[in-house]
Amino acid sequence: MQVEFNLDLIKRYDKAGPRYTSYPTAVQFHGGFAEQEYKNCVAQSNRKNPDGPLSLYFHIPFCDTVCFYCGCNKVVTKDRTKAETYLQHVYRELEMQSKLFASGRVVDQLHWGGGTPTFINADQMTELMQKTRQCFQLHDDDSGEYSIEIDPREADADTIALLRRLGFNRLSLGVQDFDPDVQKAVNRIQTEKETMVVIEAARKQGFKSISLDLIYGLPKQSVSSFAVTLDKIIDARPDRLSVFNYAHLPEMFKPQRRINIEELPSPAEKLDILQFIIKRLADAGYVYIGMDHFSLPDDELAIAQREGSLYRNFQGYSTHADCDLVALGVTGLGQVGDCYSQNVKTLDEYYQIIDSGHLPVFRGVEISADDHLRRHVINRLMCDFALDWKKVSDEFSVNALDYFSSERELLNTMQSDGLLQQDDNQIRVLPAGRLLIRNICMVFDRYLQDQDGQRFSKVI
Repeated sequence: MQVEFNLDLIKRYDKAGPRYTSYPTAVQFHGGFAEQEYKNCVAQSNRKNPDGPLSLYFHIPFCDTVCFYCGCNKVVTKDRTKAETYLQHVYRELEMQSKLFASGRVVDQLHWGGGTPTFINADQMTELMQKTRQCFQLHDDDSGEYSIEIDPREADADTIALLRRLGFNRLSLGVQDFDPDVQKAVNRIQTEKETMVVIEAARKQGFKSISLDLIYGLPKQSVSSFAVTLDKIIDARPDRLSVFNYAHLPEMFKPQRRINIEELPSPAEKLDILQFIIKRLADAGYVYIGMDHFSLPDDELAIAQREGSLYRNFQGYSTHADCDLVALGVTGLGQVGDCYSQNVKTLDEYYQIIDSGHLPVFRGVEISADDHLRRHVINRLMCDFALDWKKVSDEFSVNALDYFSSERELLNTMQSDGLLQQDDNQIRVLPAGRLLIRNICMVFDRYLQDQDGQRFSKVI
């Protein structure tokens, strides 16, 4: 999947917009959707698809130190005992959630995210997986897609071996940048050796996929400095790479206020870094999946994209479009049946609600027929860089050309700019438009006109 770096187009289209891990986006979630509405959606999903597969997401919010760039929900503490209280409440939430779902529903996908999932110790990891198996039907073989986010500073070869025994077969590692000056500027001191030890251990243990996270646009970065990191990463040959744009939003994320804004690369330098990344990864044989993601051609994501089965959800690109996503833990984001939901954001609220015997859902949204249709269009564009109008019409029993007549008019400008080609049969995103796929999808987002653009990061 080729991508073309067009500086003029990027400068003209680089505005704030959603990443579309959901549609409607979280901005549309509201407090009128809570526990009972969530239970209703689960019941409806059970009726429609009593054998439908499930995806479980566990949020482990604890971090030993704060990375200044981070916008995730986290609890920064060196007190490891806090994890035990948290896990005891997660177990109770697990039990409540499991009682809602039909017993025949198998967990095809499982993910531990954070925070830092490896903040918890080996016994706690073992117990959490045991409790999960008691409550939900997990695969006994290696056919499930069970993944975990790893901070190499919180893991070693023994940790990786334990995770493999517990059933994990995919992992992602946070790296961001190996440059010591950059690491110091963002308060994430992580040696190359620590990272490589985890990668080598994962390969030895037979993990099916290894993904690394990098960030461009951090303080003290330059093309030459980032080139050193990228070459080391390419030598390690991970199956996937996520190269994220650093969005400096200190008014939203307090840790970012500790970053020296004068040390951030200029917009021009940042774009130079991005251009270098794209060319270097392409030369190394990586495929551009979309939205900051690259993979080797034989990786599951690349295969799914070629086969037209790639999907996008709260965890990013996925190969499991048919799973209901059950979220557990503080701030967890779920997608079940015709709804999205989110758990409460603070530990105190979470503990109080769980102790009262209720699910900690505090907001969400039920998806309308129009939402379903627009979500499908956005998803296919994000995943396939193409859209077949006849397939849309047939699947949703609408005349899609008429339904989206105004949107198609708006796309004419993008067509003139060389981002895409469209006719009465299809939309095809051109290589120059693939970096700007968010802009194309935003045309189909009926909520955007009422939203504050500052809620979102820049598309580039």
